[in-house]
Amino acid sequence: MVVVSRNLRSKLYLIGSGPGDPDLLTIKAYKILEKADVLLFDHLVNPEILTIVPENCVKVYVGKEPYANFTPQESIHSLIEQYCRTYKCVVRLKGGDPYIFGRGFEELLFAEELGIEVEYIPGISSMQGAGFHNIPLTHRDVSDGIWALTGTKKDGRLSSDLQLAIQSNSTVVIYMGMKKLDEIARTYVMCGKGDTPAAIIQCATLPGQREVVCEVADLLNASRDSGLSHPAIIVIGEVVRLYASNRNSFILNDQLAKMKRN
Repeated sequence: MVVVSRNLRSKLYLIGSGPGDPDLLTIKAYKILEKADVLLFDHLVNPEILTIVPENCVKVYVGKEPYANFTPQESIHSLIEQYCRTYKCVVRLKGGDPYIFGRGFEELLFAEELGIEVEYIPGISSMQGAGFHNIPLTHRDVSDGIWALTGTKKDGRLSSDLQLAIQSNSTVVIYMGMKKLDEIARTYVMCGKGDTPAAIIQCATLPGQREVVCEVADLLNASRDSGLSHPAIIVIGEVVRLYASNRNSFILNDQLAKMKRN
C-alpha cells in the first residue's frame, strides 16, 4: 500500500447524520458540513442535510442500499484516499452513528494507515428513534439494558448473540433485520418466548414514520399486513408493552394477527 505523507494537510471527518430528521444533526456536525470540500454520503442521509455544504463542495454518493445496489467498501476507501490527496476538508457522512453498524471504524483505520488525520463526530443512532414512538429502550424494573444486534452479518447470517440476548432481562434492538423476521420469530419461539412484545419501526423521526406492535412470534405476519419494509429497526422486549398499554394497540394487533391466521 502506498503511504501518504504524515504532513498531508487534509482531514477526514467521520460524521453521523442521525436517524433521519435533519434537526437532530449535532451542532458540531453542522459546522463541519458548512466548510466541507468533499462529501461522501450514504444512502440513508436525508437530502436536506446535503444542502448544508457549500455550493462548490464535491458530493459523491457511496451508499449501500439494502438488498440492492451498493458501493463496495474497498471503493469507498479508494475515494477517501483520492480526495484526501487533493482536498483539505473531506467528510464521510453516514446515517445514524458511524460506529454503530456503520463501518466507520474500518474507514478510520484505513485513513490513519495512510497518515490522514481523522475526527469522529457521533450521530444519534436509529435505535433511539424508538423514543419518538414513546418506546423507551430502558425503563426501571422493566429492562436492565440494551442489546444492539445486526440482523445481517457480513456472511449474511443473523447474529448468534440473539440467543444470549433472549435470555436476558434487556431490550433487544435489531438493525438490518427485515429479511430475517421469520428467523428472529422462530428463535424466540424455540426459546419459549414467542409472546414477547415487539415493534417494527420504519423511517423513525421522518414524516412518513410508521410502526406496528405485535408479539415477536407474529413479526413476519405483522410486517406483511402493515406493508412495512426497510429502513426499519426491530425492538423486542417488555418496554414495547409500556407503549402498547397506553394505546391498547398491543392487544388489538395481537387479536388481528390471530384472526387472520385462523
